Amino acid sequence: MTYTISQAAERSGLSIHTIRYYDKEGLLPFIDRRNGTRVFSEQDIDWIDLIRCLKQTKMSIKDLRSLIQHCTDNDAVLDKGMQILLDHKRQVEAQLEEIKGSLDTINYKIQHLPQMYRDRFAKEPALP
Repeated sequence: MTYTISQAAERSGLSIHTIRYYDKEGLLPFIDRRNGTRVFSEQDIDWIDLIRCLKQTKMSIKDLRSLIQHCTDNDAVLDKGMQILLDHKRQVEAQLEEIKGSLDTINYKIQHLPQMYRDRFAKEPALP
């Protein structure tokens, strides 16, 4: 089955503009064109989903381009593509740990803020 760019956008949750931008940046070299019109396959949608996922986790366009190149070249170097993904995975895991620490702080404040507020105002003398 094939899809138009608007159908690919709907399926991937990205805008048509974003898909065109990714194509212009060299992230979609595998997309077929018929009479100048992009035609997307199911596999293309899967790649777009991966690109969206990696962009959401702050992978740079440069690293995305490198990953795509390593995975789609005729002389594909799978090890290099896998290394890019593994490095990015470690970065995302580190970000998750930082976010978890921030969430723990927020949860602590939610739990203790009412008492902290009462303690602060209970110690201040009343204004005349």
